[in-house]
Amino acid sequence: MKLVLKVFILLLFYGILQSINAQEKITKENVVNAEKIIGLEFTDAERDSMLDALNEQLANYLNIRKIKIDNSIPPAIQFNPVPAGFKINNVQQQISFNDYSYTKLPENPDDLAYYSIGELAYLIKTRKITSTQLTKFFLERLKKFGPKLYSVVTLTEERALEEAKKADEEIAQGKYRGMLHGIPYGVKDLLSTKKYKTTWGAEPYQDQIIDEDATVIKKLHDAGAVLVAKLSLGALAWGDVWFGGMTRNPWDTTKGSSGSSAGSAASVSAGLIPFAIGSETWGSIVSPSTVCGVTGLRPTYGRVSRTGAMALSWSMDKLGIICRYAEDLAIVFDAIRGTDNIDPTIYDAAFNYKPEIDIKKIRVGYLKNDFDSNYPFHKNDSIALLKLKELGVELIPVELPEISTEDLAIILVAEAAAAFDELTRSNKDDLLKRQIKNAWPNVFRASRFIPAVEYINANRIRFMLIQEMKKIFDKVDIYIAPSWKGNNLLTTNLTGHPCVVVPNGFIDKGTPTSFTFIANLFDEERLIAFAKFFQDVTNFHKKHPPLFK
Repeated sequence: MKLVLKVFILLLFYGILQSINAQEKITKENVVNAEKIIGLEFTDAERDSMLDALNEQLANYLNIRKIKIDNSIPPAIQFNPVPAGFKINNVQQQISFNDYSYTKLPENPDDLAYYSIGELAYLIKTRKITSTQLTKFFLERLKKFGPKLYSVVTLTEERALEEAKKADEEIAQGKYRGMLHGIPYGVKDLLSTKKYKTTWGAEPYQDQIIDEDATVIKKLHDAGAVLVAKLSLGALAWGDVWFGGMTRNPWDTTKGSSGSSAGSAASVSAGLIPFAIGSETWGSIVSPSTVCGVTGLRPTYGRVSRTGAMALSWSMDKLGIICRYAEDLAIVFDAIRGTDNIDPTIYDAAFNYKPEIDIKKIRVGYLKNDFDSNYPFHKNDSIALLKLKELGVELIPVELPEISTEDLAIILVAEAAAAFDELTRSNKDDLLKRQIKNAWPNVFRASRFIPAVEYINANRIRFMLIQEMKKIFDKVDIYIAPSWKGNNLLTTNLTGHPCVVVPNGFIDKGTPTSFTFIANLFDEERLIAFAKFFQDVTNFHKKHPPLFK
């Protein structure tokens, strides 16, 4: 038995040596140079001592790289956004929505473009209009205006007409599935779809077909919704530039729509679809929603399955919703939330939305130091806060934890580099349109030099951040933040908190501004209801870009 063990060890060591010999060995001089990259310094004796281990590790890396790892394979570690002592409510109650029985067909059919989901649902349910008619209407708008906005990657027309026809047949038979039955929608083109390309907005993948519907699309299909388009995203979920061009802002088509949910926000803003699915890792719903003047929900991390979605950062990616009206968020969220028994990060949590809230019972905070500072949207934010005060909202000053979240951004880029490891090693990253320093190809390369120890320690600090954020929600139920000022956007993406971004005015150039509401984990019901309260007393969400009326 001892002889067999010795032979096994010799063969293992021989295999390691063979892997090392296939590439130049790591030397002491290599270690000296590497020390500068990781910000440490060792003695000569320490460098000599670690050479064998470093070469063995290099052999491990080379062997790992021989294994094909698809983007859909997650790491065997999971991010947990839930702080110690936090209890998730999983007692589901009856959900209620507004009464939309006031809805009538418009004299001008083009006005349907800006009806809410609730209004369109009432027209379909009462058979004032068919899903097929509505689907053809939005397909025509997508064909007419999509090219001007560079917002559409693929029209799913054949599928859409089949789904609309089925919806009409079911409704005629009295089989009404709910408020999304027969409603057209679009998805960000990082969600896989049967028979249609899933391009991720990037040249190396522009002919890619993943012949499976993502879970979100399956859930919307089960709710009777009609998929009409796959919408643009900045290549690999960064910005608004994709292989087809730059997605445009409907309010100023000389400018970009921001990203990365670029096509989702632009298409909803221009009335090309009633709602769209987007995603956020660090601002990809908040930012384009702000630029395009629409309403966006980034749910709590772990509420919406990401099965079938391109992975960028497993511990930060979140699928969400872009529409025009706050209650539309609730209608769609109720359909897409919950487990699929595939994505292991999903939590069982209730969603007990009610359209009316008692504002006197809601503790509302605001990031005072950020709002008091000088930044582009300051005037409109100040007016909006004053409006809330006039309505009886007592604003409680709060501040974010004193933890430098910018330093924790290495979590995102390290995971992104792993998600696109093969792209970097194959040099196919050269095919991407954006090749500047501040673009994915360079970021992926630089991220390979992030030490595993620093990545893990960043996540340990992230754990501390989560515990500190809990203290804020011991004081308030919701707090308000400037959409782009300060560290709130990165902080809450790291901690997994939900937010709703709403338009709150326009700047002199006629483009929209916004601020953001943030709620406690799994409290989308109160968050959306508060956003609805704000929209019920303002009309910014009812303004539409003049070129697309």
